[in-house]
Amino acid sequence: MPYFDAASAAPLHPVARQALLAALDEGWADPARLHREGRRARLLLDAAREAAAEAVGCRPDELTFTSSGTRAVHSGISGALAGRRRVGRHLVVSAVEHSSVLHSAATHESGGGTFTEVPVDGTGAVGAQAYASALREDTALACLQSANHEVGTEQPVAEVAELCRAAGVPLLVDAAQSLGWGPVPAGWSLLTASAHKWGGPAGVGLLAVRKGVRFAAQGPTDERESGRAAGFEDIPAIVAAAASLRAVRAEAAAEALRLRALVDRIRARVPELVPDVEVVGDPVRRLPHLVTFSCLYVDGETLLHELDRSGFSVSSGSSCTSSTLTPSHVLRAMGVLSEGNVRVSLPAGTSEEDVDRFLEVLPPAVAGVREKLGAPAATAPSPAAATSLVVDALGRRCPIPVIELAKVIGEVPVGGTVTVLSDDEAARLDIPAWCAMREQEYVGEEPADRGSAYVVRRLS
Repeated sequence: MPYFDAASAAPLHPVARQALLAALDEGWADPARLHREGRRARLLLDAAREAAAEAVGCRPDELTFTSSGTRAVHSGISGALAGRRRVGRHLVVSAVEHSSVLHSAATHESGGGTFTEVPVDGTGAVGAQAYASALREDTALACLQSANHEVGTEQPVAEVAELCRAAGVPLLVDAAQSLGWGPVPAGWSLLTASAHKWGGPAGVGLLAVRKGVRFAAQGPTDERESGRAAGFEDIPAIVAAAASLRAVRAEAAAEALRLRALVDRIRARVPELVPDVEVVGDPVRRLPHLVTFSCLYVDGETLLHELDRSGFSVSSGSSCTSSTLTPSHVLRAMGVLSEGNVRVSLPAGTSEEDVDRFLEVLPPAVAGVREKLGAPAATAPSPAAATSLVVDALGRRCPIPVIELAKVIGEVPVGGTVTVLSDDEAARLDIPAWCAMREQEYVGEEPADRGSAYVVRRLS
């Protein structure tokens, strides 16, 4: 069964498995003890730190192993903010950061701090100058991911790092998605990553803090990991994480070239095979293994189940797969279609045959979901009667509001309007996106008794 969700967690690399099994026999003792077993464990931990530091591009004594990538983010942000509290309590993040960064920002705000979200363009990238304009005299820390976890867009880390350096603001880079593919551009002050993203075991994160960066670890600490990650180190998992990072880096150049070609094939063929599809994210500055697209008139959760039954494991940022019934913050910040959203992230070793099979399975899966939902088979206009119509889609979730809009747009004359009443958060993204795809005019959003009224003018 092809697994196409490597951005969530990559399969365990063979080198990681070998290193883990070996370290279980050699690295079980307490590395803080001076007896033979403790010294052996300390040697393994030190060797793993040196290997990981080389891959990150930092000194071994700048690198801390944490219990997860999320813990690395939380510790990195809280420690840097505390260390620079005299400068101020302002934090800058991009609008598409991983939820761990945004959760840290919210916690910082609840404690009396402030933060600014830098908006992104339609590809999911921040503008370097827009980021620079968010920096203030009281900015204690800036955060920017190296590449986006949902759409694969790479961020201008080098340019932003230079602007942060000029402003005297340390930059924390979340490199969880990109570190397995290569080093992060120079200029960062703090860096975080997570081993299960590159084929290491879950439960190992990396936090690198450059010498000279003011940092005060928060919460209870002990003598381990330079006082930045309390508790007994999971040495077998750490050894496996470092060994697999070195292994995937050695394979990265060739594998990135091969997977980029497969992703290019998906990007090109999906819009040809499936009508009413929007491929999102930067087409060039992106991770080599990841592609995301959204399908009009499709319930994302049902589509994922259909693909799973056909043997393909994929992911989604659609509100239709969310317990909160809201689109992912990434798609919302980009302002792109969210319904029927599918993220394909290929693990190392994915074959051309697997991709070709996916392209065979996808069109009937989408068509079947659309048929079940009663989506319009065609959008050709019909003779118009009324100059304006109101569609009541209150209480109905994506993609129903857009389906109902598509069904009636041909019933108003050119220049006429359709008003969609909806209390589904996804409609705020999906109705404007439908208008752009179908070359109709999105007039705007108006308040309604319940939810909102979205007004669309027919242009053709």
